[in-house]
Amino acid sequence: AAEQGDVDAQYKLGNMYDFGNGVPENKAEAVTWYRLAAEQGNAGAQSNLGLMYSNGNGVPKNDAEAVTWYRLAAEQGNAGAQYKLGNMYDLGNGVPKNDAEAVTWFRLAAEQGSAGAQSNLGIRYANGDGVPENKAEAVKWFRLAAEQGNVDAQYKLGNMYDLGNGVPKNDAEAVTWFRLAAEQGNAGAQSNLGLMYSNGNGVPENKAEAVTWYRLAAEQGNAVAQTNLGIMYANGDGVPENDAEAVKWFRLAAEQGNANAQTNLGVMYANGEGVPENNVRAYVWWSVAATQGHENARENRDSISERLTPTLLGQAQQIATTCLESNYEDCE
Repeated sequence: AAEQGDVDAQYKLGNMYDFGNGVPENKAEAVTWYRLAAEQGNAGAQSNLGLMYSNGNGVPKNDAEAVTWYRLAAEQGNAGAQYKLGNMYDLGNGVPKNDAEAVTWFRLAAEQGSAGAQSNLGIRYANGDGVPENKAEAVKWFRLAAEQGNVDAQYKLGNMYDLGNGVPKNDAEAVTWFRLAAEQGNAGAQSNLGLMYSNGNGVPENKAEAVTWYRLAAEQGNAVAQTNLGIMYANGDGVPENDAEAVKWFRLAAEQGNANAQTNLGVMYANGEGVPENNVRAYVWWSVAATQGHENARENRDSISERLTPTLLGQAQQIATTCLESNYEDCE
């Protein structure tokens, strides 16, 4: 049918090659058939052809070309293309970055039920990007997306309840949404759920459960969770006290620039807990945390500097400078 010019068959044959259904996956062949259908005005094919150009599948990556095809489909009311075109304006890919234009396309897709667009529109209202800031409106769109299972929206809706933004503060409701996102693997939600268990907010306090969620997020590289997991090991909360394990997690977060972790790692070096006592390294970590405005780190740095010889102090200051210049990669 496609070889006779049937546009629907061309589009569907493109899909079969795109996903390897009934034929070996072949992105270039998919592009061929999508293009034939797209040139006949098929909105689904136009949207998919845009995606192929956006990702560089079957054709060289070309964001401007992707925008061309997304726009053709979006103007026909294709929600997926509207959402993707909004993203292009959001990120400035293939078009100049334009917050108001991004909002226009996100809204059109969101009103058709696109969960991704609903979530992004919520972010726009939460931050006041392209629209006046409106936390209640943000909550509305986050909820619509979250109820469809959108993990980012579930996480953000949890945050809105946690902080009382756009809705009355409600710890139990925050936990509900954090849990849904956490169970889908969202590291931020896992970290926040750990904090809710650690503090007994919205759930009974349970340090062991807090550790479970902190660990899941920490293993994904979440610096806040790594810091909090380090604290749990340092204090023996929910896990046996283990200073070496605390140092491990503090270091991972410190090397990502987390000021609390840097401060805690300095304390471990100053006290010789989990690592050999080393006042130079303590000074270094307190110094870099102090540059981020961490007041306790600044006080600790100033205090320990009085106990270092001029030679060691100069060495510590040089290491701290190198640490900052290397974006925390060369701090010891």
